[in-house]
Amino acid sequence: MAVDAVLLESPTMRATVAGRVEALDRVRALELLPDGVHVTTEGVAAYFGVGINAIYSLVADHRSELASNGYVVVAGARLTSFKEVSGIQSRARSLALFTRRAVLNVAMLLRDSETARQVRCHLLDAERAARPAAVDGAVPPVDNAPPVDNPPPVDNAPRWPEGSLQAAVAGVAEQVVRDVVGTAVVPLLNALAVEVGRNSSKIDAMADRVDRLERIVLDDGERTVARRRRLLLQAVDEGADGDELAALLS
Repeated sequence: MAVDAVLLESPTMRATVAGRVEALDRVRALELLPDGVHVTTEGVAAYFGVGINAIYSLVADHRSELASNGYVVVAGARLTSFKEVSGIQSRARSLALFTRRAVLNVAMLLRDSETARQVRCHLLDAERAARPAAVDGAVPPVDNAPPVDNPPPVDNAPRWPEGSLQAAVAGVAEQVVRDVVGTAVVPLLNALAVEVGRNSSKIDAMADRVDRLERIVLDDGERTVARRRRLLLQAVDEGADGDELAALLS
């Protein structure tokens, strides 16, 4: 996937760099209307070297995002006023206008334009260059230095001068935390431990009862089988007929 594809696919990333309009001028000059603020749809298409229908299609698919970056359609009295202020000559009943920020938004959405691709690359380069170092004052790694496993924790606690107001406040806060832990948290944990122990004992007792019940059921079954066997043997010895034996088996 191309490096600049992140801007094509991610609205969040586009929003992050939406204000870097200087990237437009790094690729080519953007011709603004006489008001020095806006560009027409035709002007946007000319800047990116694409047909005007490509811009129309892009606006249809991403109108709300473009509008959040300054895209607007003026008509009626507002259009008349805009013509007077900007000096633009047009007989159209409405006029679509792009700010530089909206044009940059188009660059982050337009796929089939080399100019748009170059703008996206400049945006990503500027974003990488602007990222601050992860840790201020970090020492750069030494070549061939062995990796450090389990680095020691960094103590970032403030060191207030002894006897100062800050030190006194910090001491009171620390004591309050200790009191809360000692009087509320620890007893609660102890109570939970006791309750867990009780529940474990109850579960073990119930398991024992189930085992005993199973043994009783099995014992009863074995006694019943033995009793029926004795009755059958006795009946056979006494010369019982088939019907009597069947009755004993039922």
